Amino acid sequence: MDFSRRRRHALRAVLAAAAAAVFLAGLQLAARALTNFETPTPVTGNTTYFDGLGQPYGGCGLPQANLDTQNFIALNVFDTPNDYNFYPRPLTGANLGKRGMWNNGLNCGRWVRVTVSDFCTGINDGAPGQAFCRNGSWVPDSFNGATLDMIVADSCGDSNAWCRDDPYHIDLAKASLGNFTRNGAPVGNMLPSNYNNRRMTWQFIPTPNYTGDITIGFLSGAQVWWPAISVSHLRNGIHGVEYFQNGSWVAAQMNSDMGQSYIIGGTTQGTNQFQIRVRDAADQLINGGRVYNFTIPASCGSSCGPPYTQVTYTTSGGNTGSPTASASPSRSTSPSPSPSPSPSPSPSPSQGTGRACTASYSVTGQWGGGFQAAVTVTNSGSTQITGWRVTWTFSNGQTITQLWDGAQSGSASSPIVTNLGYNGSIAPGGNRSFGFLGSWNNSANNITGLSCTAT
Repeated sequence: MDFSRRRRHALRAVLAAAAAAVFLAGLQLAARALTNFETPTPVTGNTTYFDGLGQPYGGCGLPQANLDTQNFIALNVFDTPNDYNFYPRPLTGANLGKRGMWNNGLNCGRWVRVTVSDFCTGINDGAPGQAFCRNGSWVPDSFNGATLDMIVADSCGDSNAWCRDDPYHIDLAKASLGNFTRNGAPVGNMLPSNYNNRRMTWQFIPTPNYTGDITIGFLSGAQVWWPAISVSHLRNGIHGVEYFQNGSWVAAQMNSDMGQSYIIGGTTQGTNQFQIRVRDAADQLINGGRVYNFTIPASCGSSCGPPYTQVTYTTSGGNTGSPTASASPSRSTSPSPSPSPSPSPSPSPSQGTGRACTASYSVTGQWGGGFQAAVTVTNSGSTQITGWRVTWTFSNGQTITQLWDGAQSGSASSPIVTNLGYNGSIAPGGNRSFGFLGSWNNSANNITGLSCTAT
């Protein structure tokens, strides 16, 4: 088994076109970390199917209804042969070597051309620690050679042999198994008797028949202090978003490992005006550095409610890669640093008594292994405060994986979050918020001891 895996990876660089030939029938794939998350030549793996994306988002950060096609796949989060444990996402540090073709979300939104390969006549159930196609063999049939273009929209991190042992496994939308064609003619549905998690060959391709420009939408809960967007309809995937703030371009933070979703910032702290540019899977600025200018739609009010709210935008620049006069007629196109606005401007805080704050905590969304939460800090005293400190204890092993609009310290079980420079000042009765993504064990998502200290 180990020999088969080493042989396969040693030959991949020079014999990629014949990679399937080094599979020994019935042997499990492997034991060595992926080092290349591209497909310069087609690769072959076992396949599975799933009914549809989770709610409200697939792994890439888009609702299913907003995909460019309903023919979509999931890629492996992990490449951990014979290791079926879960690891925090996104994978970082020592765990980077465990990345699968999902590549921490960096292959989201890319198109693949999938070609049907051989059928298994044996047991192909993806059981952990068991060989693929046990007690049988791989054989061609009438479906071989049929193709379908699909988009990467989700991730597979399950603890089975498909998602862990087979680096080129793909998980297909169930409805797509009836959409494959050969020479333009449908070949029929592989379900129920012509599938058996058969092998398929696939390769990344540019978006077929691409027209138009990118699509941008705000996610549920997005607001000026947490402007979470998803970017879709790209010619060649997405590897990064940069936002223009205080006269400079800033690399946006990916929203966990949802590779089409990023947390951006306004042209100045706390403004509703946004300018972004996007990098593709080749790490090149798309459209020569075109700048996309937009605001949070009025329909969102203070915070976007629906899972996805598409925005209209104007474009500027291009080969210049910087905003121009068309970016926003109502303001300067090269904003200079300025203090972030506080909810209610007021005189400098008094040094007397009357400083107090309270904190409220809410889980705004949760899914298998992960959740999102928001904390609102309210000035409950009679004097403006210039800073705040919030503490609590997780009751059931939760941990914070990504936090915004605050600085985290303390321990994993008892975090401490303090204000940043722009959101410490709160007038009496006013409030500020911060949020975070976390991991949990799916049994209880409670906290205790929530408290706020004003400074």
